[in-house]
Amino acid sequence: MTYSALALLKNALTGNRNWKPMWREPEPRAFYDTVVVGGGGHGLATAYYLAKEHGVTDVAVVEKGYLGSGNVGRNTTIIRSNYMMPDNTRFYEWSLKLWEGLEQDINYNAMVSQRGVLNLAHSDAQRDAYARRGNAMRIAGVDAELLDRSAIRELVPLLDLDTARFPVKAGLLQRRGGTVRHDAVAWGYARAADKRGVDLIQNCEVVGIRVDNGRVTGVETTRGFIGARRVALAAAGNSSRVAAMAGLRLPLESHVLQAFVSEGIKPVLDQVVTFGAGHFYVSQSDKGGLVFGGDIDGYASYAQRGSLGVVEHVMEEGLALFPAFSRLRFLRQWGGVMDMSMDGSPIIDLTPISGLFLNCGWCYGGFKATPASGWCFAWTIAKGEPHALNSGFRLDRFTSGGVIDEKGAGAQANLH
Repeated sequence: MTYSALALLKNALTGNRNWKPMWREPEPRAFYDTVVVGGGGHGLATAYYLAKEHGVTDVAVVEKGYLGSGNVGRNTTIIRSNYMMPDNTRFYEWSLKLWEGLEQDINYNAMVSQRGVLNLAHSDAQRDAYARRGNAMRIAGVDAELLDRSAIRELVPLLDLDTARFPVKAGLLQRRGGTVRHDAVAWGYARAADKRGVDLIQNCEVVGIRVDNGRVTGVETTRGFIGARRVALAAAGNSSRVAAMAGLRLPLESHVLQAFVSEGIKPVLDQVVTFGAGHFYVSQSDKGGLVFGGDIDGYASYAQRGSLGVVEHVMEEGLALFPAFSRLRFLRQWGGVMDMSMDGSPIIDLTPISGLFLNCGWCYGGFKATPASGWCFAWTIAKGEPHALNSGFRLDRFTSGGVIDEKGAGAQANLH
């Protein structure tokens, strides 16, 4: 079924009794050309672009829970391309361009809202660093504006520019950045992939990966063995555990990243705002709730929950910028499991095992990368080699020393 204003009117007049399911619920077949492990945003996008861009429709996406039950539905919905390192700049800008045309491409309302992303600077050195990043972005053809205090005051009137410990000095604004409805991304890609013939298999956990003579032959699941010519891993925070089934040890650590949403209020914040003196970011959803997040909990974990220490830390930083938020109650909290790489940049590559492909190491950047990740991973799978956009995201860079250290934190995954 194609969604349109006419379809909406027609179904409204017939009591909404004729809507079709968004995707099929097929039984797994004995063999597929490609099996994608992970039914989150990256896995579903990969399957969609395999079918759309490369004509590979004999594909199954296997997910241990329900589609979108992982990080794609457990984030703060922010999209942006305000990176400085060339590999990241090119990749995330391509992702932002795909976001801009996504809803028309998949015929689904993902609520893409390019409301702007503002990074606040709280010292002269940080302002200079933002100026360098902004210049690097503009040289690469990416929009960036360096704002002074008066421009920030006009843009975000509720912001306390003179907070005692961390007064605001300047801000780097990317107007094309913004937010997207996170779970709608999973639903939209799932529906679009299913429409092109991809099998979406829920409640099907991978418990083993078969490798014969250095080549992958399929996956053992809780619903039986599924043979495959190619297996693509897009398991986010569980990437290390799934790759270990094939004998691979990855340069990753899994950490919890919490997010929060407040009670709904009238519109008070039109942009995404980030705190430069710590790790805090906030935006207002279309329902009126303030969505905010901060840093990882700092200890390795596979639990989709976090500690109270980070809750306190995030609230303190938020109130340093917006004292008016002190009267709000936050309604709920959730945690995503981040696959933190040693340089803070992702891995999209082949593996030493023939037919086995890897997509992981997304740290904080997984959601915003969803379209480009799926697009580049699909290319890599179909062509058997990386695209120019993900050629820097090789697995062997951690042995060769060609790391992409965007944050400059060194080889400490928990600092990225």
